[in-house]
Amino acid sequence: MRDFVAKRFAAAGPSVMASAAAEKNNYPDMIDLSIGDTDFTTDERIIRAAMADAKAGHTHYTDPQGDPELIGAIRQFYAAEYHMPLEKEQVFVTASSCFGMALALLTLLDPGDEVILFSPYFSPYKEQVELAGGTAVEVPTFEADSFGIDPARLEAAITQRTKALILNNPCNPTGAAYDMDTYRAIAAAAKMHDLVVLADEIYTDYMYETGFLPLRALPGMAKRTVTLNSFSKNYLMTGWRIGHIIAEPPIVAAMKRVNENLVYSAPSVSQRAALHALRLRSEIGDQYTAAYKERVFYAAQRINAMPAFSVRPPQGTFYLFMNIQKTGMDSLAFCQRLVREAHVAMVPGVAFGAAGEGYVRIACTTGLDRLKEAFDRIEALAF
Repeated sequence: MRDFVAKRFAAAGPSVMASAAAEKNNYPDMIDLSIGDTDFTTDERIIRAAMADAKAGHTHYTDPQGDPELIGAIRQFYAAEYHMPLEKEQVFVTASSCFGMALALLTLLDPGDEVILFSPYFSPYKEQVELAGGTAVEVPTFEADSFGIDPARLEAAITQRTKALILNNPCNPTGAAYDMDTYRAIAAAAKMHDLVVLADEIYTDYMYETGFLPLRALPGMAKRTVTLNSFSKNYLMTGWRIGHIIAEPPIVAAMKRVNENLVYSAPSVSQRAALHALRLRSEIGDQYTAAYKERVFYAAQRINAMPAFSVRPPQGTFYLFMNIQKTGMDSLAFCQRLVREAHVAMVPGVAFGAAGEGYVRIACTTGLDRLKEAFDRIEALAF
């Protein structure tokens, strides 16, 4: 019988992340530090308001570009937070930011176009580029440089086929937060080589050393930046699957055409929840951000107290990228051993690109008591 799976998927095995997670459900006392899903439930006021809107009739398709009220609230948010005026034609509401990245790449790439990824990178990026017909080009970053982006390595990776680069600030998985020198270097490269930058900016409330500035705010960058944002992390709304894109009107118009053939519009009730989240943002953000900051700094202290491991001081996100090189194990084997012997789940660094080998990602998405138990178990193992 014919193999009906497309050839581009036929050779694909399970992902590294899936392989690492396969044994998790075998242990009832598992402490899961692998997935970046916030452990806090969405604020009750958001839930109640979204339910009321659903009962009032907001259960139908919205405008494919997004609920006009939500688009207006997003525009108001950028004006208030970043003094950045936006036209309604520059805002597009997506069924999650992860889907938004795939949608943007489908809209921007022609077959064979190259997209630069700074490795370690959020693991879906590479396959999203390839699904859109592009070629992913990895530019490594290194712990010795605080996982910063080296302009010379970036320049060396750019070819005549390069069309775009993806910048995630602050970065999942490394937790690196980029400074203005990095922003200026990215902007200079984009202008010199006529590139578009896909700026993944979903952890903007989780910056521990400096404030956040959207990349598109730099002079000359608005016209060549596609900004992706999400309600999942800043507003603890992962399951609602709602995000948005800021881009120039021709790009938004093209994304709308593509999106209408995929999901037509983002979920209406989730869009209403996002609207209420923006209205409540001054009341709900700080308490959760403070809790995650306490967790990542506690976890970093525990890691650096163990001889076999080390980690950089946290700069952003609620992730830590723990160096395991002294163990002599590769990251997948390390994670598998941790699951079997300590009943603690993490993600192997190799899932985030070649430069991630020798590390594991820890998501501090559980309370301090569970984090303490997790590191007590790890500390009891011999490495």
